[in-house]
Amino acid sequence: MQAFLILKTVVFQHIVIIAVHSIIMYSRYTKHTLQFSRPSGTSRGVLKTKDSWYLILKSSPDDIKYGIGECSIIEGLNPENSSELDEKFDKLCQMINESDPVSNDFFSHHPSVRFAYEMAIRDLDTGGAKILYDNNFVKGKGIPINGLIWMGTKDYMLDQVSAKLGQGYQCLKLKVAAIDFNQELDILRSIRDTYFSGDLEIRLDANGGWSPQDAVDKLNQLSEFSVHSIEQPIRQGQWEEMAEIVKQSPIPVALDEELIGVENLKKREVLLDTIKPHYIIIKPSLLGGFSASKEWIQLANDRNIKWWITSALESNIGLNAIAQWTASLDKTMHYQGLGTGQLFDNNIPSPLQISDAHLHYAEAMDWQLDFIAP
Repeated sequence: MQAFLILKTVVFQHIVIIAVHSIIMYSRYTKHTLQFSRPSGTSRGVLKTKDSWYLILKSSPDDIKYGIGECSIIEGLNPENSSELDEKFDKLCQMINESDPVSNDFFSHHPSVRFAYEMAIRDLDTGGAKILYDNNFVKGKGIPINGLIWMGTKDYMLDQVSAKLGQGYQCLKLKVAAIDFNQELDILRSIRDTYFSGDLEIRLDANGGWSPQDAVDKLNQLSEFSVHSIEQPIRQGQWEEMAEIVKQSPIPVALDEELIGVENLKKREVLLDTIKPHYIIIKPSLLGGFSASKEWIQLANDRNIKWWITSALESNIGLNAIAQWTASLDKTMHYQGLGTGQLFDNNIPSPLQISDAHLHYAEAMDWQLDFIAP
């Protein structure tokens, strides 16, 4: 039986409703643990492994065509608790296999599960070939990306900077707020001694690692290095404190973690109107999929807030979907944060390739999805 799927978004009285009409007779999921090639430091600690759950949808158990969606979890960042996700996917697959309706409420506080569901439906609807959005990206046009510099010792971070610059990156994103602040200043000073702001864009990401009392002083010191932006200088949930930092900061402020878990449209509007950030970071797997991400983008556009897209350490399955979706948008920023696919030793082999500081889809390359056994 051939699947018939229609995915559409209906906006009614400022409530976004995802209506999915489909003939899905069979679903299941599988799990994969990604191994970092090198432990990667953030202000929340060092990442060595990361789990992903994959939802597989078919029109029948024997159908060779399937859609796949990824639920990617970063402990301490996702609203989801990884210990409950097997049970959550068991329930979701049971509902699908028994033709029970899956309501929006089922995904409350589970944005990555919603993203996997939405991605799998989109993949099945478009033929199951991992071409979710048929645009210039899948035809060979690359997406400009930033080079990601992980936290570590000063020498380690400078080595990463040197390597990325040698690969042609013109935008670097540095994780800060974990090592000694004076060393972070030294790293930026070393970069700017050689590369001026017209040659190299520097974005910083504090992952909420500073206190409200210290943030503005640190930002004043960082401003001498012509920094493009600072993501999440303080921990999320402190709206009034963040709003004051935005007012005082000499560096434009971008919201990242602040958006996670804000599922109500009115609350999203209040958040943006209270903090008035310069930028927001769109991470579809952490915001609840493409439909929720589009809502954030519309709210930002209405307020003249610029934005860019960032992956959240998904495997190539999720990264591919995000990259294709990104290429379909009328973007407000040149560089996107989509260079995370090379971080893992055991990523899913795919057509995704990075060259000349761009993410490319190499049509001649095949997907290797052996872990999706019938």
